Order: sequence, then C-alpha cells, then structure tokens
Amino acid sequence: MKYLLILLLSNYSFAQDKLVGGGCDGCELMYVGMPKDISNVSKSPAWDGPGQKLLITGTVYNLDGTTPAQNVIVYYWQTDNSGYYPDRNNLDARAKRHGYVRGWVKSDSEGKYKIYTIRPAAYPNRDIPAHIHLSIKEPDIQDEYYVDGLEFDDDILLTSEHRKKLRNRGGSGVLRTLITASMQIAEHNIILGLNIPNYPKTLKQAFSSGQKIGEDFHSITPYHAWGPDKGSNTCPVCRYGRYFGIMYFINQIDKTKETEKWLVFLEELSQKWGVQLKVYLIYGDAKNKGITQTQDSLEKLGKKLNLKHLALTFVPHFEDKESDIYLAKINPVAKNTIIIYKNRNIIDKYINLEAEQTHFDILSTVLNQNSAHFDLKESWKQ
Repeated sequence: MKYLLILLLSNYSFAQDKLVGGGCDGCELMYVGMPKDISNVSKSPAWDGPGQKLLITGTVYNLDGTTPAQNVIVYYWQTDNSGYYPDRNNLDARAKRHGYVRGWVKSDSEGKYKIYTIRPAAYPNRDIPAHIHLSIKEPDIQDEYYVDGLEFDDDILLTSEHRKKLRNRGGSGVLRTLITASMQIAEHNIILGLNIPNYPKTLKQAFSSGQKIGEDFHSITPYHAWGPDKGSNTCPVCRYGRYFGIMYFINQIDKTKETEKWLVFLEELSQKWGVQLKVYLIYGDAKNKGITQTQDSLEKLGKKLNLKHLALTFVPHFEDKESDIYLAKINPVAKNTIIIYKNRNIIDKYINLEAEQTHFDILSTVLNQNSAHFDLKESWKQ
C-alpha cells in the first residue's frame, strides 16, 4: 500500500511537471462564467463601488518581448477595498473563493488590453502586499497558467526582500501608478512564456547577456566617475528610474573609437529627451584594469567628448555582489550589452551592436514607440 501511494504521488508530480506553468491552484476557475465574447476592455464589478479607481493598460507580447500577441485571454481576480474576496447572491458557488471582483480581457490585434477596476486592499492582519491575480490562456496552448500578480511599487508591504523573491513570470508584476484627479493609472505589459516552466515555445538565441525583456532592472550601485553624481555610488534606477533609461555595458575601454561613437550618439539622444531619459555607461573590468586607472580613463573620456548628460560609471567586474551588478546578468564576453528600460521595466535589449547610424535609429525608434502618454481625459465606454 505504501509503495502504491508513493507511485501515485510520483505520477502526480510527473503530470504536474508536464503542465505548462507547472500547475496553478485556482486558474481553472477562469472558465467559470467566462463570457462567450470577450473584449479587450473590461470593467470589473467593483468599478462603480467604493475604493480607489484604477486603470491598468498594457500590451501582451510573445516570448521575444517585442511582437504583440492577439486573442490571449487574461483573467483577473482580486480583493475589494477591505481586503476580502467578496461574495454575492448570484455568484457561482465554484467561483466564491475568487469573489465577484473578477473579469476577463482578450488582447486585440495589437496585443492591447485595458482593465478598469479598483485598487485592492491587502489581506487584513497579514504582511502580504495588496495584489491582483492574473492567469493566462493562449489560443494555441491547452493549459492555462498564472503570471506574477500585480503589486504596487508604493505599497509599504512590498519590501526589498519581497521584491527579490518575485519570479517575474510573464514579466514584472510591479505597478507604478500615475495619479489623476479621479483615478490611478498603471501600465503593465505581459510577456507570454517568460519564466514559465514547460513553456513549449523557445527563442533561438545564440548568445545571451543581460536580464530579460519584461523584467524590472535591478537596483545597482556602480561608482560614478563622470556625470551629475560623480564621486558617488548612486543607484541609477532608484534615483532616475521614473522615465526612460539606457544602460550601455562594456568590458573594454582601451579601444575607444567604437565607445566614443556610441557616447556621442547617446549624448545627443539625452539632450533631445531631457529629463525623460538617463543614460549610463557601465564599465565592468575595473578590478583588472585598476580602480584608479579606470576612474582616470573615464574622466578623460568625459572631458574629451564634453559629455554633459551621460554618466560614466564602473564596477570591479560583472559578477560583483557588493554593487549588486551580478543581478543584471551581463555576459563579460559580450562586446556590449544595451538595455532600454521605462519605469525600471526592461522594454528592449541589444547585444554586440555596432556603432552605426542604422543601430542609432533603432534605439531612437524604441524610445519614440514607447513614449505614448496615457489619455487622461478618456472616460469609461460601456
């Protein structure tokens, strides 16, 4: 009997391992009450009730993080403004554990979706941050799976320790809200399959460097040899992470022609975008080159190019843990790694990019395409 029980448990474990996402407690409830026709816009049942109104808007992307994915169903459920999953008389008994503050959206031809709801409250007498659960059903994958729940950057319960435990399933779930007179607005993009176990689709990637598109760029503390924070170990995304940022990682500054071309372009780009863009060079071999020599080299480079907007920084090496640069997952073999982020969230990444006009245009296009502002005058349309 004991052997039979072990065998059954082993088979169950094997079956779970084969499921896309590894299984999900409660995701199957997305089919309970699911409308036959699902729009790319949803108004939750809590929208007209008490609580802070919240608009979540974003794009669903394929695994590459840049190609929009259409006809993807996103199911959400959450607590009310008291921290409970509320019941009501006409709620299907099977869905009571999710409460009635739930709904569905389906990404349109451009991958877009919008959810009008309220900001959830945290569970009473618990230290878990307030959150909105999300599960995903792709049209060509049999299994539904969950992605990181949506949490709020300004929630005091979202501690640094909690952030380090986030798995970035489908990308970072941390919302950074804009506040208007009537509601809070947050952008949340979903990357299908990102950090999802047993996901059947893969990317053909011969060379890897840097965190993945869709993840939040980690806090780091490089030494600033040149720029507005010269002489400090200021964390770039902590101080300037509200808008756009570009991290230009290199492991070689002795042959400066290529680096100089990039810095001249990035300086012009920074001047054009002003306070909305911060750009950093991060050199990752200071331990071998020598700390003093590295600092001198970067200072000379800043003066030579008359850089007024860029920060030239360095770390001992890309595996250094004191500066937390190891969290950026930079491959030291790469000639360069360029990461573009918006509100700390990585929106694009390039490896071994030559300093030529075609590639300069690519970076400019990424910023332009992601610079759309929320339409704060938009009202709910039934």
